[in-house]
Amino acid sequence: MFVKRGKRHGWVHQAACVRNSESELGMRRKKTRRRRHMYAESSPPLQAFASGGHLESSAAYVLWPPSSWLNGSAEERAAYFYGLQKDAELGTDNRVSTGQQAATLLDLMTIRAYHSTTLRRYSLGTALGFRTRQGVLTSIPAIIVFVVRKVHRQWLLDEQKLPSLLEGPGGVWCDVDVVEFSYYGAPATTPKEQIYTELVEGLRGNDPSIGSGSQVASQETYGTLGAIVQSQTNSRQLGFLTNRHVAVDLDYPAQKMFHPLPPNLGPGVYLGAVERATSFIRDDMWYGIFAGTNPDTFVRADGAFIPFTESFDISRVTTTVKGVGEMGEVIYVDLQAPINSLIAKHVVKVGRSSGLTRGIIMAYAVEYNDEKGNCFFTDFLIVGENKLIFELEGDSGSLILLIGDEGAMEKPRPIGIIWGGTANRGRLKLRNGHGPENWTSGVDLGRLLNLLQLDLITTDEDLREAIEVKRHCMAAQHLETKDHFGFSLSGPTTKTQEVFRPRKREMESEGVSRWQGGGDGSEDGSYEISLNHGHPEGGSKRDALLL
Repeated sequence: MFVKRGKRHGWVHQAACVRNSESELGMRRKKTRRRRHMYAESSPPLQAFASGGHLESSAAYVLWPPSSWLNGSAEERAAYFYGLQKDAELGTDNRVSTGQQAATLLDLMTIRAYHSTTLRRYSLGTALGFRTRQGVLTSIPAIIVFVVRKVHRQWLLDEQKLPSLLEGPGGVWCDVDVVEFSYYGAPATTPKEQIYTELVEGLRGNDPSIGSGSQVASQETYGTLGAIVQSQTNSRQLGFLTNRHVAVDLDYPAQKMFHPLPPNLGPGVYLGAVERATSFIRDDMWYGIFAGTNPDTFVRADGAFIPFTESFDISRVTTTVKGVGEMGEVIYVDLQAPINSLIAKHVVKVGRSSGLTRGIIMAYAVEYNDEKGNCFFTDFLIVGENKLIFELEGDSGSLILLIGDEGAMEKPRPIGIIWGGTANRGRLKLRNGHGPENWTSGVDLGRLLNLLQLDLITTDEDLREAIEVKRHCMAAQHLETKDHFGFSLSGPTTKTQEVFRPRKREMESEGVSRWQGGGDGSEDGSYEISLNHGHPEGGSKRDALLL
């Protein structure tokens, strides 16, 4: 559990807060949570754990998920595929499948999983989507296979040829679409592109309010605020969501966030410190099934929750997306939904670097492998419309909003957040006679909210309701503390009260590093102490694909 020191000294319990605040939530929130549990079991409550007897302050965020979520049983994975593997046959050009064509994302994911060993020999990676012909996205379900160079079949040896289709258990089949990926290797040195518009300059600090798309910065890095959120646990804090790699810099003990800039770089206001952050999670804990046969399979879940500090004026917050307007409810991706419910859909985003841009979801569950044999997934592959960029450096954390067909009156619905781009690593060649195109990778928002136990605030009405819930929760905590000790403990931290300072540690385990970070207390002298496990990290803090 979490311990409050400072204005609310002593031990406090989370249960009373949750019990009192639940009655304040409307039916809309309850429906949202029910939709969330349709595709994934609810996460266990955020817990605090002792790690060498070390205590940490409020800026020492919970490294989530616990390590137990990342060390699955290889035997369990092998047993899941055993017996079904023999039913999955590699398709050939001379055979026509008589089974059912894949219709859902789950169908495609299952087919790919059963052929993952073979596909790894052919490709740089794979993804789920539709086939592209002559540069036009069709409605033919396909496993997209990325290769270094795409040539005519006449110039390939038999052992180099990919089949035209793949068949999975029960005869379910899909096409194979080969896409050239121009891989640059080491990150290329490219000048930072800057865009200056009234919208972008407002996001960078010229607007009187802050919300989705606004610039947020840590001590040395900047990125984009994704969305306003409220914690489902503890004291129901209000805060915002962005990428972990934007908010967490292991060179600093305090993971503080500012808008527009930190004090060492320019004018800005302190927003709060990171409380929870995550980078990678096991595939079965993310998708609900084993997505591949490799026991070392992880999904990029790049997210961080930063509660607003008590000194921050919440009236400066807006839920309206600048340049877009009001947003609708979160879309929770259902693997059993039709493929066309997600693939080929049009999306928009607003980021502090490139402003408002438009794109198309080309694929889901993109799979790639590193040189150590680990398998990684990222949820969304998005290409900008009309070969235009969808993001620039600094847009990490931006909210991805799915828009309806032209003329539709639906509000744009949040579906993901950007975590990186590949303009500096490689590009996709989707059309003959045309150059390669940039693409953007994103995190499934519904699954990230579920993992970090957060609710998205989509309207100003929801924001006012969330403020009331937080106020009632804090009052309940105050009363419970008073009842426990017989009197009220309040006031700033004194010199006689011990404030635990965080420490950092890094340790390597089976090719996945585990680290623990932290920081100091909030500006008003109130501290929250958390005890936690270590956290897996699939690479250095300067991942090559990060924006």
